[in-house]
Order: sequence, then C-alpha cells, then structure tokens
Amino acid sequence: MSWLLVLPLLVPLTTGILCLVVAHRKAQRLLGLAGALGLLAAAVALLIQIHQRGIQAVQIGNWPAPFGITFVADHLSALMVLATAVVAVAVALYALNEGDPPREAQGYYALAHLLLFGVNGAFLTGDLFNLYVWFEVLLLASFVLMILGGQKAQLAGGVKYFAVSLLSSILFLVAVGLLYGATGALNLADLATRVGAVNPGLLSALAMLFLVAFGLKAAVFPFFFWLPASYPAPPVMISALFAGLLTKVGVYALIRVFTLLFTQDTGFTHNLILWIAGFTLLLGVLMALAQGELRRLLSFQLVSHIGYMLMGLGILTPLALAGSVFYALNHMLVISALFLLAGLLQRIQGTTVLVRMGGLYRPFPWLAGLFLLPAFSLAGLPPFSGFWAKFTLVAAGLQAEQYGIVGVALLVGLLTLLSMGLVFAEVFWKNAPQATEASPGWGGLVLPVALLALLTLGIGLWAEPLLGLSLAAARELLEPAGYIEAVLGVSR
Repeated sequence: MSWLLVLPLLVPLTTGILCLVVAHRKAQRLLGLAGALGLLAAAVALLIQIHQRGIQAVQIGNWPAPFGITFVADHLSALMVLATAVVAVAVALYALNEGDPPREAQGYYALAHLLLFGVNGAFLTGDLFNLYVWFEVLLLASFVLMILGGQKAQLAGGVKYFAVSLLSSILFLVAVGLLYGATGALNLADLATRVGAVNPGLLSALAMLFLVAFGLKAAVFPFFFWLPASYPAPPVMISALFAGLLTKVGVYALIRVFTLLFTQDTGFTHNLILWIAGFTLLLGVLMALAQGELRRLLSFQLVSHIGYMLMGLGILTPLALAGSVFYALNHMLVISALFLLAGLLQRIQGTTVLVRMGGLYRPFPWLAGLFLLPAFSLAGLPPFSGFWAKFTLVAAGLQAEQYGIVGVALLVGLLTLLSMGLVFAEVFWKNAPQATEASPGWGGLVLPVALLALLTLGIGLWAEPLLGLSLAAARELLEPAGYIEAVLGVSR
C-alpha cells in the first residue's frame, strides 16, 4: 500500500495537467472540484493506513535510503495532507460558484493544483534538499497565482512576496549546504543519526539559519511584514488558499527540524522559539485591531495565530506538541473559512472596507451566525474547535511552568475576541452607511463557508478523535526512532 504515499502528489499533478489540456471553463471548474475531492479521498486513505500500520516510507526508483528520493508519512504529515485536501475542496466549491473567466483562461486551475502538488510534496518528503525543491514549486505556483490578472495591487504584493520567498529559499539552500558539509547527509532520518557528532556551536548556528529561513515562510516575528501586504491583493479564492496552506508549510518545516534534528540545546533554541511565539501572538493581534479592511485584518490575525503553533514547539512536551498540531489543523480550516466569508460579504456589499459596510443582521441573520462560528473558533470560545486547541496549549504551558507565554496566549485570545466582535459590530449591527445592491449569484458561495464553519463546530463538539491523532503525532515527533527505522530500515 506504499503507493498511497505518492497518491496525494499524483492526484493534483494529474488534475493540473488535465486543466491545461481542457480549454472549456466549466469543464475546468468541474475538474478542479473532482481533483480536490480525489485528493481528499487519498488523504483519508493515507491517514487510515498510517494510524493502523504506523509510519510508512517509500523509496522512489528502488534506490535504498538514504541515497534515493524518499517519501515518508507519519501522523503529522498525513494530518497536514488531510487538512490541505479539506481546504482545497472548500476553495474549489467557492471557485465553482464564483467564476473568474480572465484568470481561468490564464490557467488558474492548473496553477492551483500545482500549488497543492507542492504543498503535499513538502509535507511528505523525507529529504532536506527535496524539501527545498518543493518550496520552489510552491514559490512558482503561488507567485503566478498572486499576480494572475495583472492588477497593480497584485503586482505590488507579488513583488514583496517573491522577494521574501527568494530570500528564504537562499537562506534555506545555504543552510542545507552547510549541514551537508558537516554531516555528509541530506535524508532527514539519516541526518537525525549524524547531527549528534557535529560541533555544538556550529549546530546552533545552523539551527538559527533554518529558523530564519522557515520563519520567513511561516511569517513569524519579526518576518511577518510581507504577509499583510500580499495576501489581500489577489481574488478571495486565491487568498483563502494561501491563508490556509502556505504559512503552515513553514510551520510544518519548523516542527519537523526542531524535533528531529535540532534538539541538542533546547534551552537556547526552543526558548528562543517561545519568545518569537510570544511576540508573534501579541504584535499580530494588536496590528489586527488597527485595521479597517477585512482581509488585511484577517491577514494580521493569521500572523498572530501562527504564534500559538510555535508555542507548543517551544515548550516541547507531548501535550504541547499535540496542541501545536491540533491548532495548525484547526487554523487551516478557520482562516480559510473567514477569507471565503470576506469574499461572500464583498459580493453582497461591494466592499470589505469596514466603515463602508453594515446593516446585514436584519436581512441576513443566518449570515451573522455563519460569521460567528469561525470567529468564535478563532477566539477560542467553547464549544468550538479553537477552544480545545488553546486549552491544550495553555494546559501544557502550565505543566511546564511557562507562565509568561500562557499569559500572552490568554491575553491574545481576549484581544482576538475583541477584534472579531468589532468586525461583527461594523458589518452586521451598525446601520449601512450607504445603500448597496448585492451582486447576483452570491448564494452559491455560502456552501463552502458553511461546510468549513460547521466542520470546526463539529470538531469542537467531538474533539477527542482529532486530539488523539494529534497526541499520536506528538509522540512520534518526540520519539524519532520509529521515523528513522521506517526510512532506513534499522532502529538507531
């Protein structure tokens, strides 16, 4: 059943090629949705296999590890692929009803599935250099998607995004080269057996290089400046895809290397990650409170909540890492739902500038409720999924006596609730400042938002299965012998 490891790559790659061949736009939309559903089925099958049989690895071309191209899936990889597929289905449903003929003609569907191809490749690769290659696939697809259409704001945002991504890639490549020079290995499992022999000072310096390279991709403090300038620029279906997936690739890479490779001096490296998490949490939410445009506000909220994922990595206990995994999965769904909802509101009122919006509660009370589901989950209120993610992290912080980051996490939860409450008051409670007429055809956009919102509610009401899977992922991360044995065939 090792073919299941490459199926999450083959499905989006095949779909993207077919979307290039098929010229009819309606057929492309249906292909895009079918590819996303196929990816979802493959992701579910992969997670079931990993949960039942343990960590799985496959060597492409039958070259033995560590010499060949390795794909490996543990609970963390499989869960991230599954969340990616859920976001892909929601965005495909939105695109099916939104329609954007100019961008569709320029290859939107092929590029979107190339992006999914790159994201899943990054989650499943077992080799540092191949991780760099998958990052470059991501950069190519995401940059072209961002500037697709050629509007001025998109070009400005795309230039910033490309410049930061290029800098990150250069730093990553330098770090990979130096690590290879010190160890003679690139395979992650092989590296895990060799890094202990590297000079501790050099290893700490390499850890900082990887922290900066992946921190740029994850948009953590102090490297988050590019994200709010870039994500609001493209159309909503592209922004939602970016918000749900791209920063999580950076977070995943940080979790992977700082649990598998850089664990020799956790008093330095992981305490630094905790400080970065705290500043990311606090500055992101404070900047969100100062925004007057909905998608820009959500971009800063996205930045802020990356800090929760780093919080668990910095604490580095099983419960804390489980909280990070749970939070990352939940946030992928919640932030995508909120970005798609911003697009729906724009179709109804013609703008996402908060002072120009208002008066929606009376004609659309159900829409107000639909907004509150992901908003409350983002703020961490019970019984929503975000509550269990925050509760797990706070409990882990208290157990580890990390009271400072716990205080920041609780404060940011309150400020997030305030931010979402202000948005609700502006959009739904206050009187509309001007009469607007909703664009036709917006009703079909409700379905993907509702599916994601109800999914977060369902996870909150029945959190035990996902929490159990997150704990399994955390145990595998902290006990890497199983990962090493699955890849190399020996236990070390």
